[in-house]
Amino acid sequence: MSTPEPTPAPVTAADKYAFDETTLHRLWRQYGQLLMLVCAAVLLAILAKGGWDFFAAQKEDSVREAYAAATTSEKLKTFAEAHSSHVLAGIARLRLADEAYAAGRGAEAVAAYEAAVPALQDSVLTARARLGVAMARIQAGRTADGEAALRELVGQADLAKATRAEAGYHLATLAHAAGRTDDVLKYCDQVMEIDAGSAWAQRAQMLRLQATVASTQGQALPAPASLPAAPASEEPTIKLNLPTGK
Repeated sequence: MSTPEPTPAPVTAADKYAFDETTLHRLWRQYGQLLMLVCAAVLLAILAKGGWDFFAAQKEDSVREAYAAATTSEKLKTFAEAHSSHVLAGIARLRLADEAYAAGRGAEAVAAYEAAVPALQDSVLTARARLGVAMARIQAGRTADGEAALRELVGQADLAKATRAEAGYHLATLAHAAGRTDDVLKYCDQVMEIDAGSAWAQRAQMLRLQATVASTQGQALPAPASLPAAPASEEPTIKLNLPTGK
């Protein structure tokens, strides 16, 4: 009687995929260098990003310090020229434009406002600069161009209500000065539709009332208290509190 041969143990899934020391050595010989290169590349990328972020932060701080030190018009001009791609250069140009506008230098204000628009990089002040362009054109005697720019602002639904309402009010005062009663009523109504609770709407209501009374009585429109071509201190015109170097 023969002795039965022992039955080999079945191969389990764990045995099939088990890694012994020999397998690990073989994998390391095949892929170890590649793994080291990948790890080194990741580490270099992390270090490079950290260094770039640090450099960018340092540069940003230096630009802000330079802007803060620009306490005169000449220094603002120098800053804007030296950092033309930075949003603070746009703000510097906006301040210079405001100064020119307040001094009645319309042509200079137009150039400064137009230069500020792209430099502001679609910030919240872009519409503010565009309003300045329109008003400065009017001040410089380019009334038709200024009115066209104001109408564009009024009709741009994605702009802030305050900007659109102010543009509409200035259109109404221009029509008032020119004796165009129908336009006065139209623009005043637009202002009240845009932002009925604003100071611009209140002024528009008063202007509309004056125009309506004058039209009913067959009188010429009285001269408005102030025109947008020359900003009055009591008017909330295109003035805005901007960051200064002080």
